[in-house]
Amino acid sequence: MSPTVGLIVNPVAGRDIRRLTGGASVSSNYAKRRTATCVLEGLTMANNTDVLVMPDSAGLADRIVDDAPDDLEVDLLDMTVTASGEDARNAAERFSDEADAVVVLGGDGTNRDVAHGIGDVPVVSISTGTNNVVPTSVDGTIAGTATGLIATGGISADETTIRHGTVEAIVDDGTGERRIRGLATLGILDQQFVGTRAILDPEDVIGGVVSRASPNEIGLSGIAGGRTVHRPDDRGGIGFRVGEPSDPAQEVYAVTVPGVLSKVPVEEYRVLDDGEAFEFDVSTGVISADGERELEVRDAAVQLRPVSDGPRLVQIDAVVERAVDAGLFRVP
Repeated sequence: MSPTVGLIVNPVAGRDIRRLTGGASVSSNYAKRRTATCVLEGLTMANNTDVLVMPDSAGLADRIVDDAPDDLEVDLLDMTVTASGEDARNAAERFSDEADAVVVLGGDGTNRDVAHGIGDVPVVSISTGTNNVVPTSVDGTIAGTATGLIATGGISADETTIRHGTVEAIVDDGTGERRIRGLATLGILDQQFVGTRAILDPEDVIGGVVSRASPNEIGLSGIAGGRTVHRPDDRGGIGFRVGEPSDPAQEVYAVTVPGVLSKVPVEEYRVLDDGEAFEFDVSTGVISADGERELEVRDAAVQLRPVSDGPRLVQIDAVVERAVDAGLFRVP
């Protein structure tokens, strides 16, 4: 049986309101299709590899299949399309059993949806969203080449993947517990409604917990990164609480949305062990996950905690370097 690569392309990634209010770039469906075509071209280096593409309501997957290289077997994954984040979650669950590696074209939200169901299948994440922390910008051809090397076992996935952390929220409003997962960040916002979903004003942020932190990241992980660096595969995470601008315990510089450099007052900051809770009492607010507003809460006790059980992300540079050392780029 041939190795199988799953391809998940989110047609709505990279098209939210932050393009009108900040410096985020646009990712059109044409650009996504071209990137996906490059991924397929890179996969041709791995012989006898089959590809299954997640279908979508925009017809993007159909075009990707039609444009596929002749010497690559590419088909649509047989699944029902809902035109929501449920599609990526359902595709990921299928690929957890049917794929040897998965390529994801999307932003942090898409990768969070994939993380819910992908299990231990190695994931190559290519950025086509907004305000991205988890996926990276990489040429699709190189990403496809690395994916093929992992899927066929030419390069060991154990030596070239990291286990990304996650963050979990437990909300108790007196009527029972609700839970929500983030991949890189969970935040508490001083907002009443989910609204446009995108976080636009850093002054709305009450605090949060992140599974990774660095000053070169955008959003909540960038705020925490103003105090320390926490790598994606480090256990635990960082919890912080924003203070009053008039009397801050400390201020940090952070790129809170694309094109906006902010000074953020940090009232409390703590390095958290795996599973350690950082608590908020919220009278009215919204929980954000990976840069998007997700859940409205009222009169609730909210616990945010890092959980080190996220997806296995392929480190493309490590794959390529090992392939060079093994002579896999030499034409016979």
